[in-house]
Amino acid sequence: MPRPKAIVTGGAGFLGSHLCERLLREGYSVLCLDDFSTGSPANVAHLPEHGPFRLIRADVTDFVHVPGEVDAVLHFASPASPLDYLRMPIETLKVGSIGTLHTLGLAKEKRARFLLASTSEAYGDPQVHPQPETYWGHVNPVGPRGVYDEAKRFAEAMTMAYRRAEGVDTAIVRIFNTHGPRMRRGDGRAVPTFIRQALAGEPLTVAGEGGQTRSIQYVDDLVEGCLRLLGSTLAGPVNIGNPQEISIIELAATVQRLVGSDEPVRHIPRPEDDPTVRRPDITLATRELGWVPRIDLIEGLRRTVDWFRAEADRCAAATDGSALTRAV
Repeated sequence: MPRPKAIVTGGAGFLGSHLCERLLREGYSVLCLDDFSTGSPANVAHLPEHGPFRLIRADVTDFVHVPGEVDAVLHFASPASPLDYLRMPIETLKVGSIGTLHTLGLAKEKRARFLLASTSEAYGDPQVHPQPETYWGHVNPVGPRGVYDEAKRFAEAMTMAYRRAEGVDTAIVRIFNTHGPRMRRGDGRAVPTFIRQALAGEPLTVAGEGGQTRSIQYVDDLVEGCLRLLGSTLAGPVNIGNPQEISIIELAATVQRLVGSDEPVRHIPRPEDDPTVRRPDITLATRELGWVPRIDLIEGLRRTVDWFRAEADRCAAATDGSALTRAV
C-alpha cells in the first residue's frame, strides 16, 4: 500500500522541521517547500534517513504545482518572530494571503486535507482571559505587529471561505508560544534570547517591567496536537498551547536558574502592541482531540537549554577546527 503524501510549506523552519519529522514517523512521504527566508536546509538535512523526504526551495506566493496525488497540505510558511516579520512586513502579508490562496488551491486540486498554521496573535492584546476560540480578538490592524496578526486572520478567513464555497476539507490550528530544538539563536523571541544571553554570561533583556505573561509549550506537544487535528474531521480553529502561564520576568529567572547564570536583568522598552496576557483555553482540543500538553514548562525549558548548549559547543568545536585547518 503506498504511503500517504504530505506537503509542508515552511517545512525547513523550526516548527515545520519537527512536523516533517513526525509525519515521516507516521508513515507519510513528505515534500517540504521552503524559501529559506527564516528556515534552513540544516534543520531537515537528517530527514532522508527517516523516510521518503524531498526538500524543494520554493516561494508559495508564486504558483504552486505538485505532480501526483497528495493527501495533506500543511501551510506553515510564514515569518513568525517579531524580529522577522517587522524586517519582512510585505513578505509576511503576502505569504498569509497569496501563499494561503495558492496552497488552498493546491488542496482543492488534490482533494487533500488542508491544515493552516494560525497563531494566538489572532487574539491580539486580548480583553478576554484565557482566550477561547470563540473570542474574536483585539488587534491593531495598522500597528507594526498588524502585518503578522492580520496576515494570519486573513488566512483564517480565506481557509473558511474555501471550506464553505469550494468544499475543501480544511482545519485551522491556533498555535501558542512554542519552544524547543532548532529555534534560531537570534530570532528575537523570549526563550531563545534568554537562553543565548544566559549561556553567554550576558544580562537578560526583559521588555518593560516583565509583568506581561505568556503560555509556552514544548514543540513535541504542539506537533502532537497538529497531527491529531490533521487526522480528525474538525474544522477549527483549535487552540494548541500550554495553559501554564508565566510572566516574562519569571521566565527570565527560570532560564537563569536552569543555565546557572547570575547576571542581572536589563530592562528595555516594551514593543508597541505587545500583548499583556496570553493563555489558551484548550477545552475544545481536549474534548474533541483528546489532546493535553504532556511536557511541563521546566522540563521543556531544560531540553531546550540542553540543545542550545550542545549547539554552542558544536559551533565552538567547528570554529576551532577551522582555525586549526587554516594554521596547518
